[in-house]
Amino acid sequence: MLKTDLDNWFRKSASGLYELYAEGSASARGEVIGRLTGELIIEQEDHFNEQIRKMVPSTFYLHFLKYFIRWFNRNLEKHIPSEYKEEIRGISEFASENYGYIGTKYQRILNYHAAHDIGHALQNLALVGCTSFGTWGEGAAGGPAGDGGGDKTAEGSAGTAAGMIIGRNFDFYAGDKFAEKKIVSFIKPDEGYKFMYVTWGGFMGVASGMNEKGLTVTINAAKSTIPRGSATPVSLVAREIVQYAGNIAEAIAIAKKRKMFVSESFLVGSAADNRAVIIEKTPRSMAVYDPQRSPILCANHFQSEGLSGSARNREQMAESASVYRFRRLQELLKQAGPHHTVQQTVDILRNRQGLAGADIGMGNEKALNQLIAHHSVVFEPQKLRVWVSTAPWQLGAYVAYDLPHVFSLGGMKEDREICQAGQAVGGGGHADGAGGEGCIGADPFLLSESFRNFEGYRALKHKLEDGADIDPYQLVAYNPAFYHAYVLAGDYCFKKEQLGEAASFYSKALTKEIATRKEEAYIRKQIKRCAG
Repeated sequence: MLKTDLDNWFRKSASGLYELYAEGSASARGEVIGRLTGELIIEQEDHFNEQIRKMVPSTFYLHFLKYFIRWFNRNLEKHIPSEYKEEIRGISEFASENYGYIGTKYQRILNYHAAHDIGHALQNLALVGCTSFGTWGEGAAGGPAGDGGGDKTAEGSAGTAAGMIIGRNFDFYAGDKFAEKKIVSFIKPDEGYKFMYVTWGGFMGVASGMNEKGLTVTINAAKSTIPRGSATPVSLVAREIVQYAGNIAEAIAIAKKRKMFVSESFLVGSAADNRAVIIEKTPRSMAVYDPQRSPILCANHFQSEGLSGSARNREQMAESASVYRFRRLQELLKQAGPHHTVQQTVDILRNRQGLAGADIGMGNEKALNQLIAHHSVVFEPQKLRVWVSTAPWQLGAYVAYDLPHVFSLGGMKEDREICQAGQAVGGGGHADGAGGEGCIGADPFLLSESFRNFEGYRALKHKLEDGADIDPYQLVAYNPAFYHAYVLAGDYCFKKEQLGEAASFYSKALTKEIATRKEEAYIRKQIKRCAG
């Protein structure tokens, strides 16, 4: 399948990933992206709204949510660069006709670019929670893992040259269908640098991207309060960085000039600087965490001297899964050894265990691999190469794209694979050395009985979400180490007024590794309710 429009094109790869190339002015890009990807734009909006209805089944609350978002984003346009508004307007012309009650096509597509931020505002929806890290220099994975180095400015020497590798899991969950059709987009704008990013239909913001200068950016949510008004969406700040920054200093300058309405960490890797930093930004302040050495780790809490001690960040560290996941990442990086490879990075991103390899259940937020990722990527900035995961989550093979090669294709007219020869799908091979050559095959976990059990667990969980009857004992049998399986079973029995069984499930949940203090408090509250 190849769709073309002048020198722009859109195709579906044998990997299952969709691939897009677009160039020109903002308005031209928006129109051509909308025309080429129109079917996916409509499908994604359907999937997103379907998931919101599942998560917020109350009609009253849905109406409240609609008006809240409309109020929340009432001044959104004022905080978005004209270039991006033009691109969004062009894309929106091809949006669905079915959601006029929410807003005009343009208003809806514009507002969806703040979905990551609204996930902060409505924290109970649990849409966001990601992990990223970078290694570079000699002995990259063998040194201390993010436990020192101070909080210095982002200026200074580049350090000794070695293969830089940036890995990230984007754990933004808006339903299984929402993650089915990922787009790997390659953009040649008439202003700024050529760049790529991983996205979905109708979304031109950036969650994970790299430009032709080897500048990478990924976003990680931090603790936020409900905002009082709109500002620039996080994804559009990241988009501006990847389009206009050639080094760390330029990325910092862009982040500094934009006001945001939620707190966020931007992990920025730079081939020009041969290192990575984390730009930490809140609605009122900004700091840069620069350990001045490899590796650098990023979960969902701040590390800089300026922001790590804030009351909100301390609360996040104490009550969320972020610190536990961060410590597990430290363990895995130390275990990886001194010559870090792409394969080792992928193995870390796929890791499902807890601290010291503990079985904490499949899908636990404390694991690096929560089995919900929209996408997972590995960047090699100096090589201008990116590896993108294929379904499901980060368990499928990783496909390698070489940016100079893809952009050299220009107005491709013949349908052909654009990933690097010999580095596409299958094989189960390993990267042979620091350069990451070879195929990153699918995770053997996909062929295991454990994975089949996880599929059974998810099937029963989805039945629960749809209000169907299930066997709660089978639910926990499928995922016996996961606290949330017992919580779901307990909730099911509680609704059936089977209070003794519910209390038993809740009590068992307390013996497992619980992701957050809020969930632990809920479980204890339910046990008391069962006791009357």
